[in-house]
Amino acid sequence: MTTEARTILGPAAAALAQAGIASARQDARLLLGLALGRDGAVLPHEDVNSWTNDMDSMFQTYIQRRLAGEPVSRIRGWREFWSLNFELSAATLDPRPDSEILVERAVAFGRDHPGAAGGKNLRLLDMGTGSGCLLLACLSELTMATGVGIDINPDAIEMAAHNAGALGLADRAVFSVADFTASLERLGCFDIILSNPPYIPSAQISTLSSEVALHDPLLALDGGQDGLDCWRVLMPEMAKLLSTQGRIFVEIGDGQEADVTALAGAAGFSATGVFADLSGTQRCLVLSRRS
Repeated sequence: MTTEARTILGPAAAALAQAGIASARQDARLLLGLALGRDGAVLPHEDVNSWTNDMDSMFQTYIQRRLAGEPVSRIRGWREFWSLNFELSAATLDPRPDSEILVERAVAFGRDHPGAAGGKNLRLLDMGTGSGCLLLACLSELTMATGVGIDINPDAIEMAAHNAGALGLADRAVFSVADFTASLERLGCFDIILSNPPYIPSAQISTLSSEVALHDPLLALDGGQDGLDCWRVLMPEMAKLLSTQGRIFVEIGDGQEADVTALAGAAGFSATGVFADLSGTQRCLVLSRRS
């Protein structure tokens, strides 16, 4: 049976809108695409061929999950980041567009790095790699670079390695289980270090949207009482790993610039720039060795 998509989408989008979901129409279109086995959204004017009871049941299940606060990316099992698809698991943070500013700045630096101009293969390190999105997005642009991603969660490492294979980058990326307190000098020095660590103060996590608070792993969110616990550990470790002409690109929380810069200074770094995300929040802090 052929059905016009708008007759399926209308009630679903209305239910999502009534629940206060701002992206109701787009979410309904994406979830209908999922029910049809498509990656993209279904537009209202499209004809849906062979719409079955099983498909309808599947679509209604997806809508109910969205009404319960589960993000579309979690329902679909993947998120587009830097125009690449990254599969997700319960162990990985859901990548968000605001984090793309780290990739933008790191790639720009990598292309202008003196070593790159001389034919050197740049080395990248992603500390707390999760899905691998930061490292793999950078490697997709810096085609002569190689990278290492570390994470404390073995399930996250497994997912990052899977994403590397799916994106054709497995030959240039290595992923390893390690935490920030481990001695990492065995990995060598790196020209670019990336990190989006847990930086949300513990008491604020319950105030976040349900999409984040209930569906992102707590391990990737909780930065301790003041949100700075990871930074206190990360900065001294990064000081052991950054090459002389290297740069560090880290994601910071709203209002954390001064505190993180101070911790970086105590570890021997200088802030060389801070860049805003899509909403205008200072999100990417760039550090270099103090001259």
